[in-house]
Amino acid sequence: MKWNRVEGAGDMVDARGSGRGRGAAVGAGGLGIGGVIVVLLLQALTGVQFDIPNELDGGSSVGSGSVGYPSSPEEDELAAFTNAVSVENQDMWTSVFQSNGKTYERAKVVRFSRGVSTGCGEATSATGPFYCPADQRVYLDMSFYAEMREQLGADGDFAWAYVVAHELGHHVQNLTGVFDATQKQEREDPGSADGAQGLSVRTELQADCYAGVWAHAAFKAGELVEGDLDEAFGAAEAVGDDRLQSQGGRGTVLPDTFTHGTSTQRRTWFTKGYTDGTPAVCDTFSPDQV
Repeated sequence: MKWNRVEGAGDMVDARGSGRGRGAAVGAGGLGIGGVIVVLLLQALTGVQFDIPNELDGGSSVGSGSVGYPSSPEEDELAAFTNAVSVENQDMWTSVFQSNGKTYERAKVVRFSRGVSTGCGEATSATGPFYCPADQRVYLDMSFYAEMREQLGADGDFAWAYVVAHELGHHVQNLTGVFDATQKQEREDPGSADGAQGLSVRTELQADCYAGVWAHAAFKAGELVEGDLDEAFGAAEAVGDDRLQSQGGRGTVLPDTFTHGTSTQRRTWFTKGYTDGTPAVCDTFSPDQV
């Protein structure tokens, strides 16, 4: 992928060294409503598995603990690329919102290592990339790039760009009220988030589609090179529920436990967004089957 380095901090926050490095815990106060239900719903919506602490609090804001933190040229280059993708992606969403008479609020993309304090509580790199709606930030441990390549077989810079765009897609959902709507439906219909056609899968597939919308814009701008889409397809398929479960310890696929969609579904919805190039095509909640 062709990309231009962003001068200054851009959308990035360097929080390496700020976390406590323990098991991930989310504070229900981060979403403004209390109870374990919120923790479980956040897990369903984001796919991030949090430990539920004995005493739920509001979490804490991200600190700047990166002073003196060891880094490598490769990691810094990946961070610069991540920032460039975020800036371009959010510039696109700013234009989309403006065309609809709305204001887009930019998310910060937080670079951390091992552990980090978030508006949703404490998290570790074991959670993988995630978005916290409470503080409107995307959290990325740069080590996940190597994990994608070595453990998931998803290699390439555009595979990583897809991950960043997917998480920013969750931010768009937060701004447009999707999270609020799914929370309300889950309260009214407990269990509606579960399974292959549940709210969790539909939420994740919409974020995939939004990533495809950005890819369409990148293609029009002449930034994609040969093989980029294959990298994105590979990443989308690598994190499909069916593939991850089949590669797991039991090797059994259980559709009732899906949270993100199958490899085919993820590729299909990314392709929809890429082909059409407009968010309107990303309605994953109306169809009977996704």
